Amino acid sequence: MMKQLSALFFTTVVSLTTQLFGAETRPNILLILADDLGFHDLGCYGVQDYETPNLDRLAASGIRFTDGYVTAPQCGPSRAGLMTGVQQARLG
Repeated sequence: MMKQLSALFFTTVVSLTTQLFGAETRPNILLILADDLGFHDLGCYGVQDYETPNLDRLAASGIRFTDGYVTAPQCGPSRAGLMTGVQQARLG
């Protein structure tokens, strides 16, 4: 059931994006999955300790998501869920 809802959500997002930007253009979707990277580690969120000019430029020209939720404190289930489409709680 969750896999079907995820597929439906993704399809809806892609179709709405296509309608917003016209049928001729295809959306560019970039998903960055990084281990041990918090939102306080990037300059686009106001951090002065680290310099991240390329990620800051990507964030300035796109959409930033400020809330993220995972089903496990490790990165393994989230990564496996993204690669396989299986709900993370079933993977470990």
